[in-house]
Amino acid sequence: MKKILFSLLFVTGSFFAIAQPPAGNANVGDTYGEAIKADGAIAIAELPAKLGKKEALDTKIKGKVTGVCPKKGCWLSLEMPDSSKVFVKMKDYGFFVPTALIGKNVVLDGEAVTKTPSVEELQHYAKDAKKSEKEIAAITKPEKEIRFTAKGIVVVE
Repeated sequence: MKKILFSLLFVTGSFFAIAQPPAGNANVGDTYGEAIKADGAIAIAELPAKLGKKEALDTKIKGKVTGVCPKKGCWLSLEMPDSSKVFVKMKDYGFFVPTALIGKNVVLDGEAVTKTPSVEELQHYAKDAKKSEKEIAAITKPEKEIRFTAKGIVVVE
């Protein structure tokens, strides 16, 4: 009986330990995913023009992090000059980032695309971001946005 109880406690504890973003202060020079260099990155404000009507664009971008998934650190958002956001996921769900990235400037290497996610997907990410039920219910139509799949991220000044 003790073994069963101990096993159950271990599995439950492991679940809660796994379902959190990694710890860390996100200091300048810290990298997540593939090790990348900041050189050659374009300002995030240039991204829409560079992407244009292309289906996808491999590039490096520099921007300020405005949000990180509080559950696992599996996505983040970057601020655009017009107050819109660029939604960033990690390539192949291969790495996670700490919530300490919020407010930091980063360079990301990866692929940008323009996408119109479904209402259900937008609501899912709003729930992940711990938005209120009222904010989630207000999401009633899909919105076109820029998505970025990062293979590597480095914190810069």
